[in-house]
Amino acid sequence: MPQQPTCSEYLRKILLSPVYDVAHVTPLERLEKLSERMGNDVYLKREDLQPVHSFKLRGAYNKIAQLPEEAKARGVIAASAGNHAQGCALSGSRLGVKATIVMPKPTPDIKVDAVRRFGGIYHRHFGRAARMALVAAACAGLAGCAGCMAVPDGVFDPSDEMPVYEVVPLGGD
Repeated sequence: MPQQPTCSEYLRKILLSPVYDVAHVTPLERLEKLSERMGNDVYLKREDLQPVHSFKLRGAYNKIAQLPEEAKARGVIAASAGNHAQGCALSGSRLGVKATIVMPKPTPDIKVDAVRRFGGIYHRHFGRAARMALVAAACAGLAGCAGCMAVPDGVFDPSDEMPVYEVVPLGGD
């Protein structure tokens, strides 16, 4: 069984990841009042400073970048109403991969406009958008890039001397 990487090795892999072709290294911000109240240092990872204002860009880019070339040539499809949709659109655009985004009918125009601005091709339909996206993917031979596939890489600043706990938000679109 392979040995787990040390915190330093893990950090090195994160910082050398190709996701930084599109994502930014964002700061940790100490939350003074909450730190005082908790009697411990509490930091907020500022992923809102990413081009799509969310950590979901990391997972979308990583997923699309790792697709085989023949899958990239066919494009990707994602079902999302928010940040993952924007992450897929921007990632597809940067990687030269056509990204089709299926969004719910009531999605705010600001989200739809962002997907367009980032180069995504959008369809407004959603009664069962996730299922529709997967069926469309299967029919068209596209790689699915559904919202549930976007997993953050966890870019904290760990060291070997100090344990680091990650609180990772799930969902939200």
